[in-house]
Amino acid sequence: MSEFPSTEATSSGLLRRDPRTEWIARNRLHPLHSSVVSAGQGEVRGPTGLLRKNPHVIGFIGPNGIKRIDRANLSAAGLNSKKRAGEAKEVQLPLHVVDNPDGYIMVVADMIGGRLTSHDKDILGLAHQLVAENKAADKGNIAVVLVCFGESKETQFDLAGVDRLLHITGQEFEGFAPEARLSALMQIEAQYKPENWLFPDSIHGGTDLACRLASRLGERPATQAWQVTATSTVSRGASGSCDISRETPRILMLMEECANAIEDTRHQVLDLEFDVNSVDTGDNYRLIDQGQIEVDSNAVPLAEAEFILSAGNGIHNWDQFHAVAAALRATEGASRVAVDDGFMPRSRQVGASGTWVTARVYLAVGISGAIQHMQGIGQCDKVVAINTDAGCDMVKRADLAVIEDSEAVLEALMKLAQEHYSSKEQEKSDAA
Repeated sequence: MSEFPSTEATSSGLLRRDPRTEWIARNRLHPLHSSVVSAGQGEVRGPTGLLRKNPHVIGFIGPNGIKRIDRANLSAAGLNSKKRAGEAKEVQLPLHVVDNPDGYIMVVADMIGGRLTSHDKDILGLAHQLVAENKAADKGNIAVVLVCFGESKETQFDLAGVDRLLHITGQEFEGFAPEARLSALMQIEAQYKPENWLFPDSIHGGTDLACRLASRLGERPATQAWQVTATSTVSRGASGSCDISRETPRILMLMEECANAIEDTRHQVLDLEFDVNSVDTGDNYRLIDQGQIEVDSNAVPLAEAEFILSAGNGIHNWDQFHAVAAALRATEGASRVAVDDGFMPRSRQVGASGTWVTARVYLAVGISGAIQHMQGIGQCDKVVAINTDAGCDMVKRADLAVIEDSEAVLEALMKLAQEHYSSKEQEKSDAA
């Protein structure tokens, strides 16, 4: 079946509704749900017969004017499943080449954990929108430059839209080092004089660094910007209750989902010339990062945790689960079944009926994936599933799945974590 019409014509020419197709369109866990919704062009007929817009469709524009983006990467998961089944061929994305650029747009990424966040990728997408507008206005060939500090674990800069890369490393730039990073940005400003500076409006350093740069350059930046063109910018004001329009400044602090991330092109990722040794790193810095303070992972609220180890009905050795969570420095979570059975407190329940989480890494152990639980982890960046059932919904949703007995996997994981942290402690003692 290639198409799934919700209505069909009878011999008398009257339109007759198809109850089964309508039911599949309302059931998001049905295997044919995506095909039915795409065939219906984003419209779903409810049980009362009324035709309604489906807000879950990628590209749906809500009442606030924000376009829905595939944040959970479900479309890519569907593509991968087809690829495994041999229904799709590998497609080589076209290479976007920028030779001899006339100017640059600098994107200063948060790079949390050494990797691009979804927020960073949205800003790179916006940078390319500005490049396209400048090109249409005959303002020259402009390249998008990613500026990042410290350790980098990112391996897909080319798929994120990076034309040029400025990776600034050194002990003075590690951790919270706004003064050293500002000195580097000032040297970039003097050397390249970029068209725009784009920062994530976030608590991870983007807002702080943008404000420092704007103050040093005497610029009036735009904060909480969410609709940006080459000529005008719309920002959120009064705690998001109103919009403020103004001419687009050189320095922009951007909200999440300000644009679509790059998905259909590859980019060169050529290193940009920059002398790190010439950056002013004198002894007059007033802020010195003394490192992170060791905290109890379970003292972190579940809604704010970045790394969650979550247990379900598949966990039988609970002492081992708690030991692994401690070894990984992970915040503990649980499915509703584990909470109802009394193995975990209600405050640790993840899902629509518990706590909605936004972790960077969500490790689900022995969780099959009820609809309420899947809703609660929809905003997690990476989901890892350990389960013996290869066909469960959690495995289908996961970015990485291990089909194995959870007890054996957790034992090996705890051993690796202990070796990793013991080696780090040894390095610290040797350095001292």
